[in-house]
Amino acid sequence: MSNKDQEMKEEAPVAIEDLSNPVVVDSYNAAGIIANNAIKHVISKCVVGALVVDICQYGDDFIEAEAAKTFTKRKNLEKGIAFPTCVSVNNCVGHFSPLKGNTRTLKQGDVVKIDLGCHIDGYIAVGAHTIIIGNTAAESMTGKVADAICAAHYALEAALRMIRPGKTSNEVTQVIEKISDMYGVTSVSGILSHELKRFIIDGEKVIFSKNEPSQKVQTYEFQENEVYCIDIVMSTGEGKAREEADRPTIYRRNLENNYKLKSKASRDFKDQIVKRYSALPFPLRNFDEKVSKLGLVELVEHQVLAAYPVLFDRSGCEVVQFKTTVLVLPNGNHKLIGAEFPLPFVRSEFSVTDDAIKALIASPLKINKKAAKKAAATTDVKMQ
Repeated sequence: MSNKDQEMKEEAPVAIEDLSNPVVVDSYNAAGIIANNAIKHVISKCVVGALVVDICQYGDDFIEAEAAKTFTKRKNLEKGIAFPTCVSVNNCVGHFSPLKGNTRTLKQGDVVKIDLGCHIDGYIAVGAHTIIIGNTAAESMTGKVADAICAAHYALEAALRMIRPGKTSNEVTQVIEKISDMYGVTSVSGILSHELKRFIIDGEKVIFSKNEPSQKVQTYEFQENEVYCIDIVMSTGEGKAREEADRPTIYRRNLENNYKLKSKASRDFKDQIVKRYSALPFPLRNFDEKVSKLGLVELVEHQVLAAYPVLFDRSGCEVVQFKTTVLVLPNGNHKLIGAEFPLPFVRSEFSVTDDAIKALIASPLKINKKAAKKAAATTDVKMQ
């Protein structure tokens, strides 16, 4: 492609907002490259003694800087953080992205979940990866943490291949449950995989990690040109997430809420938020602390902002996470994040024992259309 052709492509208006539009696919791919590289760079900062707040700030700064270099010919294009960098350790399930001044550091043996996202023009790529501080091939980890890592990894790879036309969200849930049972670990309650749309990080179509009696489950059939965030979170404990002492530091605007704020401080803070993060989640850390403190109370009280609470499983257990964004394309699925991330050095006494699930995980993401029917017959997972 010539430079002139590339400039015309960058300047082209986006009319169709799904994957049938090549400009949309390019935006997702660009966001995926940035998020992928951000996780790689954040992993390199996760060493013994590192301040968690510094790592999170580094991840956010990396995303903003790299996004600013993309699609420079398209004027007034929104791009940057789609989900703030979170570094959640051990039994912390997620959303730990502390404010400036927080003194928490990483220690040898910590189980660290890195979670972040980037968007280009509202097209979102989010991903997460788990590492173990100081983990080496010479000292491979065994036990329940190893079991959880293997289960989460294989569950993500299975789900990644099942999100295809003709399959349903409930079928994916059943496979995730089967894999967690094989490894003797638990999917964390309340963790959902969402459809992604332009500027929408939590679309209406969801995939549960496990079926629970209290859940009202609506089953969806997947379609071509959809995009999903697959979020797999496994625990060595009971898998029940709860809030503890840490207060939320990540928020998102409720766009349908038109409440007229009374306080000038609240109005000023909201104006700053709209200017920097029009629709997607943001970290309080990236605002002046005095301004955010004065303005936050009314915004939360009247649900102008929605919080992402910092969640924990019970003390003493470990939580692991793998997350990616998948494009459901006509010629197969495209995994935007995590394809090249090395897994921690772990050994589990358990394995995937279901032949259909093993075949599914081993199957390619790209589809040979001539062999599609044959492949479907050999990799279909029969539900009991």
